[in-house]
Amino acid sequence: MTATHRHTITSTILDLSERIGEAIGRAEDAALRADLRLRRVNRIRTIHGTLAIEGNTLTEGQISTILDGKPVVAPLREIQEVRNAIRAYEQYPQWNPANEADLLIAHEILMAGLLDAPGQYRRGSVAVTGPEAVDHIGPPASRVPRLMAELLSRLDGTAEHPLIASSVFHYEFEFIHPFEDGNGRMGRLWQTAILTRWKPLFSDIPVESLIRVRQSEYYEAIRERSTPGKSTPFIVFILETILAAVRDSTPTDQESDQVTDLVARLLAALRDGRKSAAELMSALGLSHRPTFRNDYIRPARSAGLVEMTHPESPTAKNQKYRLTARGRAIPRLSPPGARRRAGRRNPR
Repeated sequence: MTATHRHTITSTILDLSERIGEAIGRAEDAALRADLRLRRVNRIRTIHGTLAIEGNTLTEGQISTILDGKPVVAPLREIQEVRNAIRAYEQYPQWNPANEADLLIAHEILMAGLLDAPGQYRRGSVAVTGPEAVDHIGPPASRVPRLMAELLSRLDGTAEHPLIASSVFHYEFEFIHPFEDGNGRMGRLWQTAILTRWKPLFSDIPVESLIRVRQSEYYEAIRERSTPGKSTPFIVFILETILAAVRDSTPTDQESDQVTDLVARLLAALRDGRKSAAELMSALGLSHRPTFRNDYIRPARSAGLVEMTHPESPTAKNQKYRLTARGRAIPRLSPPGARRRAGRRNPR
């Protein structure tokens, strides 16, 4: 068994990386104008997202209260989880993501008071269970130190783009499952640490919050970790989420102008779940495929509002479309023409 999973740099991955780069450029300009309040809000969203994935029930409001040092009425373990995450996310920009000592310190902070031996690799076996069966059995504990040393060494010496390298690290870290507990939140924290070392802007981008929105897809993508060669879909998933998070964190006065009446109709058709091209064309009353592709799908995908369910295989027979986190965040718009009609005076 090995922790190394080969991945393929597909055109989808390259396209997403390029789009993230463009979005980061716009976000960096906006960051110069961002106030401390917005940064605080994003930090709260980050902590809420990563802990909610693990079952923590505290709200963003309660996390804000804890951040202010005030008491909240909640389970003590969940309060401890929040306090630990606040400390970890305050300190992680100081750490070197390729340094094992820093990684162990991070785990010790993140899991203080929650484990008997935080900051130490597990000494026993571990299995990740899903709703119906065991999804993954981690490598033997005796192999964890060597596997982690190899993973950190590859990260230190990689020539891959940080977007891809951080996604691969996240994926392989979850495969190794090096700790008794806290592996999910550590994997997400460490990917953010890698990205922040590349672009400090990522300290203010709540990627974890959007992973929480797409939690079932996150689990589905990461569940492939036990099959060699299956890391590519996970990389695509994470890059899509990063792109949506960067865009969502970039203030713009033109947000509503990007949603044309045609795209608004497409978003409405996808509100109740994923659909194939044929199903969407039927729902929209279209029979001309180029019109559907050029006037609906392309602009919606370019704006990051709609995505393929199988982006690594665009022509797959079971290909469908679904709303992205950004698409789901767009409020329901009036039917086509309604905005124009609303401005007309009643002729009576």
